[in-house]
Amino acid sequence: MPGNSFGKIFKLTTFGESHGAAIGGIIDGCPAGLEIDTTLVQQDLDRRRPGQSAIVTQRKEPDTVEFLSGIFEGKSTGTPIGFVIKNANQKSKDYSHIKDTYRPSHADYTYDEKYGVRDYRGGGRSSARETACRVVAGSIAKQLLKEVKFTAFVASVGELELKKDFSELDFSEIEKNPVRCPDAETASEMENFIKKIRSEGDTVGGTVKCVIQNMPKGLGEPVFDKLHAELGKAMLSINAVKGFEYGSGFAGTKMRGSEHNDHFNTDKSTKTNLSGGIQGGISNGMDIYFNVAFKPVATLMQKQETINSKGEEVEMQGKGRHDPCVVPRAVPIVEAMAALVIADYYLQNKTSKL
Repeated sequence: MPGNSFGKIFKLTTFGESHGAAIGGIIDGCPAGLEIDTTLVQQDLDRRRPGQSAIVTQRKEPDTVEFLSGIFEGKSTGTPIGFVIKNANQKSKDYSHIKDTYRPSHADYTYDEKYGVRDYRGGGRSSARETACRVVAGSIAKQLLKEVKFTAFVASVGELELKKDFSELDFSEIEKNPVRCPDAETASEMENFIKKIRSEGDTVGGTVKCVIQNMPKGLGEPVFDKLHAELGKAMLSINAVKGFEYGSGFAGTKMRGSEHNDHFNTDKSTKTNLSGGIQGGISNGMDIYFNVAFKPVATLMQKQETINSKGEEVEMQGKGRHDPCVVPRAVPIVEAMAALVIADYYLQNKTSKL
Protein backbone atom coordinates (compact mmCIF):
# COMPACT_ATOMS: atom_id res chain seq x y z
CA MET A 1 0.00 0.00 0.00
CA PRO A 2 1.82 3.16 -1.17
CA GLY A 3 0.74 6.68 -0.27
CA ASN A 4 1.73 6.59 3.41
CA SER A 5 4.34 9.37 3.23
CA PHE A 6 4.02 13.14 2.96
CA GLY A 7 6.71 15.74 2.21
CA LYS A 8 9.99 15.88 0.29
CA ILE A 9 12.60 17.02 2.83
CA PHE A 10 10.61 17.22 6.06
CA LYS A 11 8.92 13.89 5.47
CA LEU A 12 6.35 11.98 7.52
CA THR A 13 5.53 8.29 7.06
CA THR A 14 2.71 6.87 9.20
CA PHE A 15 1.70 3.32 10.05
CA GLY A 16 -0.91 1.42 12.04
CA GLU A 17 -4.65 0.83 12.17
CA SER A 18 -7.48 2.11 14.33
CA HIS A 19 -7.87 -1.18 16.20
CA GLY A 20 -4.31 -2.49 15.97
CA ALA A 21 -1.77 -2.47 18.78
CA ALA A 22 -0.58 1.06 17.98
CA ILE A 23 -0.29 3.79 15.40
CA GLY A 24 2.92 5.67 14.77
CA GLY A 25 5.24 7.40 12.40
CA ILE A 26 8.73 8.27 11.24
CA ILE A 27 9.73 11.89 10.68
CA ASP A 28 12.72 12.17 8.37
CA GLY A 29 14.60 15.33 7.42
CA CYS A 30 14.23 17.22 10.70
CA PRO A 31 17.43 19.29 11.07
CA ALA A 32 19.79 18.34 13.89
CA GLY A 33 19.95 20.51 16.98
CA LEU A 34 16.30 21.57 17.05
CA GLU A 35 15.07 21.88 20.62
CA ILE A 36 11.92 19.76 20.82
CA ASP A 37 9.48 20.33 23.64
CA THR A 38 7.61 17.01 23.90
CA THR A 39 5.14 18.63 26.30
CA LEU A 40 3.95 20.90 23.49
CA VAL A 41 3.61 17.87 21.21
CA GLN A 42 1.42 16.15 23.80
CA GLN A 43 -0.67 19.28 24.23
CA ASP A 44 -1.44 19.31 20.50
CA LEU A 45 -2.33 15.62 20.66
CA ASP A 46 -4.66 16.28 23.58
CA ARG A 47 -6.56 18.78 21.43
CA ARG A 48 -7.26 16.04 18.86
CA ARG A 49 -7.85 13.29 21.46
CA PRO A 50 -11.22 11.50 21.45
CA GLY A 51 -13.52 11.64 24.47
CA GLN A 52 -12.66 15.22 25.39
CA SER A 53 -16.23 16.55 25.36
CA ALA A 54 -19.87 15.53 24.98
CA ILE A 55 -19.96 16.42 21.27
CA VAL A 56 -17.22 14.06 20.06
CA THR A 57 -16.66 10.30 20.04
CA GLN A 58 -16.51 8.86 23.55
CA ARG A 59 -13.66 6.47 22.76
CA LYS A 60 -11.31 6.91 25.74
CA GLU A 61 -7.78 7.06 24.38
CA PRO A 62 -4.96 8.75 26.35
CA ASP A 63 -3.08 9.28 23.05
CA THR A 64 0.26 9.40 24.84
CA VAL A 65 3.11 9.70 22.35
CA GLU A 66 6.30 7.72 22.96
CA PHE A 67 9.40 8.80 21.04
CA LEU A 68 11.71 5.95 20.08
CA SER A 69 14.54 7.66 18.22
CA GLY A 70 15.91 10.88 16.79
CA ILE A 71 15.75 12.95 20.00
CA PHE A 72 18.57 13.07 22.56
CA GLU A 73 18.69 15.34 25.59
CA GLY A 74 15.77 17.36 24.25
CA LYS A 75 17.23 18.02 20.80
CA SER A 76 16.84 16.40 17.39
CA THR A 77 19.87 14.41 16.29
CA GLY A 78 19.21 14.68 12.56
CA THR A 79 18.31 10.98 12.36
CA PRO A 80 14.75 9.72 11.78
CA ILE A 81 12.38 10.54 14.65
CA GLY A 82 10.35 7.44 15.37
CA PHE A 83 7.28 7.47 17.60
CA VAL A 84 4.29 5.34 18.58
CA ILE A 85 0.88 6.02 20.11
CA LYS A 86 -0.56 2.87 21.63
CA ASN A 87 -4.24 2.04 21.15
CA ALA A 88 -5.79 1.44 24.55
CA ASN A 89 -9.58 1.50 24.20
CA GLN A 90 -10.58 -0.49 21.13
CA LYS A 91 -14.00 -2.13 21.03
CA SER A 92 -13.66 -4.18 17.87
CA LYS A 93 -16.87 -6.11 18.60
CA ASP A 94 -18.78 -2.90 17.82
CA TYR A 95 -17.88 -3.51 14.17
CA SER A 96 -18.53 -7.25 13.84
CA HIS A 97 -21.97 -6.58 12.35
CA ILE A 98 -20.42 -4.80 9.34
CA LYS A 99 -17.77 -7.43 8.64
CA ASP A 100 -19.38 -8.17 5.28
CA THR A 101 -21.46 -5.00 4.96
CA TYR A 102 -20.52 -1.71 3.31
CA ARG A 103 -21.37 1.52 5.07
CA PRO A 104 -22.72 4.09 2.56
CA SER A 105 -20.17 6.82 1.64
CA HIS A 106 -17.46 5.08 3.69
CA ALA A 107 -14.13 3.60 2.53
CA ASP A 108 -15.43 0.07 3.25
CA TYR A 109 -16.36 -0.75 -0.33
CA THR A 110 -13.43 0.96 -2.09
CA TYR A 111 -10.82 -0.66 0.18
CA ASP A 112 -12.37 -4.07 -0.40
CA GLU A 113 -12.54 -3.48 -4.14
CA LYS A 114 -8.91 -2.31 -4.34
CA TYR A 115 -7.20 -4.79 -2.01
CA GLY A 116 -9.59 -7.71 -1.84
CA VAL A 117 -9.38 -7.56 1.94
CA ARG A 118 -10.40 -4.95 4.48
CA ASP A 119 -9.93 -4.31 8.17
CA TYR A 120 -13.51 -3.59 9.18
CA ARG A 121 -12.56 -2.75 12.81
CA GLY A 122 -13.12 0.98 12.90
CA GLY A 123 -12.14 1.30 9.26
CA GLY A 124 -8.58 0.05 9.77
CA ARG A 125 -6.13 2.21 7.86
CA SER A 126 -8.91 4.49 6.56
CA SER A 127 -9.81 5.53 10.12
CA ALA A 128 -9.26 9.14 11.15
CA ARG A 129 -7.26 7.77 14.08
CA GLU A 130 -4.26 7.86 11.74
CA THR A 131 -4.37 11.66 11.88
CA ALA A 132 -2.94 11.60 15.42
CA CYS A 133 0.41 10.80 13.79
CA ARG A 134 0.12 13.92 11.65
CA VAL A 135 -0.47 16.02 14.74
CA VAL A 136 2.78 14.75 16.29
CA ALA A 137 4.79 15.61 13.19
CA GLY A 138 3.00 18.92 12.71
CA SER A 139 3.75 19.93 16.28
CA ILE A 140 7.46 19.37 15.67
CA ALA A 141 7.19 21.31 12.40
CA LYS A 142 5.71 24.23 14.34
CA GLN A 143 8.71 24.17 16.66
CA LEU A 144 11.01 24.35 13.63
CA LEU A 145 9.07 27.39 12.38
CA LYS A 146 9.30 29.38 15.61
CA GLU A 147 8.17 32.72 14.14
CA VAL A 148 5.28 31.36 12.08
CA LYS A 149 1.88 31.14 13.78
CA PHE A 150 -0.76 28.60 12.74
CA THR A 151 -4.33 29.21 13.91
CA ALA A 152 -7.30 27.11 12.86
CA PHE A 153 -10.86 27.29 14.15
CA VAL A 154 -14.38 26.12 13.35
CA ALA A 155 -16.12 28.58 11.04
CA SER A 156 -19.36 26.70 10.41
CA VAL A 157 -21.39 23.68 11.48
CA GLY A 158 -24.17 22.80 9.08
CA GLU A 159 -26.04 26.03 8.31
CA LEU A 160 -24.63 27.83 11.36
CA GLU A 161 -21.85 30.19 10.30
CA LEU A 162 -19.40 32.44 12.09
CA LYS A 163 -20.16 35.80 10.51
CA LYS A 164 -17.45 37.96 12.06
CA ASP A 165 -14.31 39.10 10.21
CA PHE A 166 -10.79 38.19 11.35
CA SER A 167 -10.38 41.64 12.87
CA GLU A 168 -13.37 41.02 15.16
CA LEU A 169 -12.23 37.60 16.41
CA ASP A 170 -10.46 36.79 19.66
CA PHE A 171 -8.35 33.71 18.97
CA SER A 172 -7.89 33.17 22.70
CA GLU A 173 -11.55 32.02 22.75
CA ILE A 174 -10.89 29.04 20.47
CA GLU A 175 -9.83 26.60 23.18
CA LYS A 176 -12.39 27.86 25.70
CA ASN A 177 -15.30 25.95 24.16
CA PRO A 178 -15.63 22.36 22.85
CA VAL A 179 -16.53 23.47 19.33
CA ARG A 180 -13.31 25.53 18.95
CA CYS A 181 -15.09 28.55 17.54
CA PRO A 182 -13.58 31.96 18.45
CA ASP A 183 -16.97 33.51 19.24
CA ALA A 184 -18.69 32.37 22.43
CA GLU A 185 -22.25 33.03 21.26
CA THR A 186 -21.85 31.24 17.94
CA ALA A 187 -19.96 28.40 19.67
CA SER A 188 -22.86 27.86 22.05
CA GLU A 189 -25.34 27.64 19.16
CA MET A 190 -23.08 25.19 17.33
CA GLU A 191 -22.63 23.03 20.43
CA ASN A 192 -26.38 22.79 21.01
CA PHE A 193 -26.95 21.97 17.35
CA ILE A 194 -24.36 19.15 17.38
CA LYS A 195 -25.96 17.71 20.52
CA LYS A 196 -29.36 17.76 18.78
CA ILE A 197 -27.92 16.04 15.72
CA ARG A 198 -26.32 13.41 17.93
CA SER A 199 -29.60 12.73 19.78
CA GLU A 200 -31.20 12.01 16.40
CA GLY A 201 -28.52 9.45 15.56
CA ASP A 202 -27.36 11.64 12.69
CA THR A 203 -24.19 13.54 11.75
CA VAL A 204 -23.36 16.96 10.33
CA GLY A 205 -20.47 18.60 8.48
CA GLY A 206 -18.84 22.00 8.69
CA THR A 207 -15.82 24.10 7.81
CA VAL A 208 -12.49 24.87 9.44
CA LYS A 209 -10.74 28.14 8.66
CA CYS A 210 -6.97 28.48 9.07
CA VAL A 211 -4.67 31.50 9.02
CA ILE A 212 -0.87 31.33 8.85
CA GLN A 213 0.77 34.50 10.16
CA ASN A 214 4.36 35.79 10.05
CA MET A 215 4.96 33.89 6.83
CA PRO A 216 8.40 33.93 5.20
CA LYS A 217 8.46 35.25 1.65
CA GLY A 218 9.48 33.08 -1.29
CA LEU A 219 8.15 29.66 -0.21
CA GLY A 220 6.70 27.52 -2.97
CA GLU A 221 7.86 26.30 -6.37
CA PRO A 222 6.65 27.24 -9.87
CA VAL A 223 4.35 25.18 -12.05
CA PHE A 224 3.46 21.83 -10.42
CA ASP A 225 4.65 22.44 -6.85
CA LYS A 226 2.86 25.68 -6.09
CA LEU A 227 2.44 26.39 -2.38
CA HIS A 228 -1.33 26.52 -2.54
CA ALA A 229 -1.40 23.25 -4.52
CA GLU A 230 0.50 21.47 -1.77
CA LEU A 231 -1.69 23.02 0.92
CA GLY A 232 -4.71 21.80 -1.01
CA LYS A 233 -3.28 18.29 -1.24
CA ALA A 234 -2.47 18.32 2.48
CA MET A 235 -5.99 19.34 3.47
CA LEU A 236 -7.71 17.03 1.00
CA SER A 237 -5.72 14.11 2.44
CA ILE A 238 -7.51 14.56 5.78
CA ASN A 239 -10.42 12.19 6.38
CA ALA A 240 -13.88 13.58 5.47
CA VAL A 241 -12.52 16.66 3.65
CA LYS A 242 -14.55 17.57 0.55
CA GLY A 243 -13.22 20.99 -0.37
CA PHE A 244 -10.39 23.52 -0.08
CA GLU A 245 -10.24 27.19 -1.03
CA TYR A 246 -7.64 29.84 -0.25
CA GLY A 247 -7.66 33.62 -0.45
CA SER A 248 -10.79 34.94 -2.13
CA GLY A 249 -11.64 31.38 -3.21
CA PHE A 250 -14.89 30.93 -5.10
CA ALA A 251 -16.05 34.41 -4.06
CA GLY A 252 -13.29 35.79 -6.28
CA THR A 253 -15.08 34.46 -9.37
CA LYS A 254 -17.79 37.07 -8.82
CA MET A 255 -15.37 40.02 -8.77
CA ARG A 256 -13.72 42.13 -11.43
CA GLY A 257 -9.95 42.35 -11.73
CA SER A 258 -10.09 45.98 -10.68
CA GLU A 259 -11.71 44.85 -7.43
CA HIS A 260 -9.62 41.74 -6.91
CA ASN A 261 -6.05 42.96 -7.46
CA ASP A 262 -3.94 43.43 -4.31
CA HIS A 263 -2.14 46.75 -4.73
CA PHE A 264 1.30 47.20 -3.19
CA ASN A 265 2.41 49.40 -0.33
CA THR A 266 5.88 50.92 -0.51
CA ASP A 267 7.20 48.28 1.93
CA LYS A 268 6.11 45.57 -0.59
CA SER A 269 3.18 44.41 1.54
CA THR A 270 -0.25 44.68 -0.09
CA LYS A 271 -3.18 46.93 0.77
CA THR A 272 -5.61 44.00 0.50
CA ASN A 273 -4.99 40.26 0.64
CA LEU A 274 -7.44 38.59 -1.71
CA SER A 275 -4.50 36.53 -2.98
CA GLY A 276 -4.42 34.82 0.41
CA GLY A 277 -0.69 35.38 0.83
CA ILE A 278 0.25 33.40 -2.29
CA GLN A 279 0.95 34.72 -5.79
CA GLY A 280 2.26 32.58 -8.62
CA GLY A 281 2.35 29.67 -6.19
CA ILE A 282 4.90 31.47 -3.97
CA SER A 283 4.32 33.15 -0.60
CA ASN A 284 4.50 36.95 -0.62
CA GLY A 285 4.80 37.44 3.15
CA MET A 286 1.15 38.30 3.76
CA ASP A 287 -1.05 36.06 5.89
CA ILE A 288 -2.09 32.82 4.23
CA TYR A 289 -5.69 31.93 4.91
CA PHE A 290 -7.90 29.12 3.66
CA ASN A 291 -11.09 27.16 4.30
CA VAL A 292 -11.47 23.40 4.57
CA ALA A 293 -14.87 21.73 4.10
CA PHE A 294 -15.72 18.54 6.01
CA LYS A 295 -18.60 16.25 5.12
CA PRO A 296 -20.92 14.63 7.68
CA VAL A 297 -19.51 11.43 9.20
CA ALA A 298 -20.62 8.41 7.15
CA THR A 299 -21.40 6.11 10.11
CA LEU A 300 -24.88 6.89 11.43
CA MET A 301 -26.75 5.60 14.46
CA GLN A 302 -29.77 5.34 12.18
CA LYS A 303 -30.85 2.44 10.00
CA GLN A 304 -29.62 2.69 6.42
CA GLU A 305 -30.19 0.64 3.30
CA THR A 306 -26.96 -0.75 1.84
CA ILE A 307 -25.42 -3.89 0.31
CA ASN A 308 -23.10 -6.61 1.56
CA SER A 309 -20.04 -8.14 -0.10
CA LYS A 310 -22.31 -10.50 -2.08
CA GLY A 311 -24.21 -7.56 -3.55
CA GLU A 312 -27.33 -8.33 -1.53
CA GLU A 313 -29.50 -5.50 -0.23
CA VAL A 314 -29.36 -5.34 3.56
CA GLU A 315 -30.19 -2.94 6.36
CA MET A 316 -27.49 -1.75 8.77
CA GLN A 317 -27.13 0.62 11.69
CA GLY A 318 -23.95 2.00 13.22
CA LYS A 319 -22.84 0.90 16.66
CA GLY A 320 -20.13 2.09 19.01
CA ARG A 321 -18.58 5.51 19.42
CA HIS A 322 -18.48 7.98 16.56
CA ASP A 323 -18.20 11.74 16.12
CA PRO A 324 -21.51 13.42 15.23
CA CYS A 325 -19.39 16.24 13.77
CA VAL A 326 -15.66 16.00 13.05
CA VAL A 327 -14.79 19.69 12.76
CA PRO A 328 -13.96 20.43 16.44
CA ARG A 329 -11.32 17.67 16.52
CA ALA A 330 -10.14 18.52 13.00
CA VAL A 331 -8.80 21.93 14.07
CA PRO A 332 -5.38 20.68 15.32
CA ILE A 333 -5.14 18.34 12.31
CA VAL A 334 -5.57 21.24 9.88
CA GLU A 335 -2.90 23.21 11.74
CA ALA A 336 -0.57 20.21 11.70
CA MET A 337 -0.88 19.59 7.97
CA ALA A 338 -0.35 23.29 7.25
CA ALA A 339 2.78 23.24 9.40
CA LEU A 340 4.12 20.17 7.57
CA VAL A 341 3.71 21.93 4.23
CA ILE A 342 5.37 25.16 5.34
CA ALA A 343 8.23 23.32 7.11
CA ASP A 344 8.93 21.26 3.98
CA TYR A 345 9.02 24.33 1.72
CA TYR A 346 11.09 26.23 4.31
CA LEU A 347 13.76 23.53 4.16
CA GLN A 348 13.50 23.30 0.36
CA ASN A 349 14.08 27.04 0.17
CA LYS A 350 17.18 26.83 2.35
CA THR A 351 18.56 24.06 0.14
CA SER A 352 17.89 25.98 -3.07
CA LYS A 353 19.90 28.96 -1.83
CA LEU A 354 23.04 27.09 -0.74
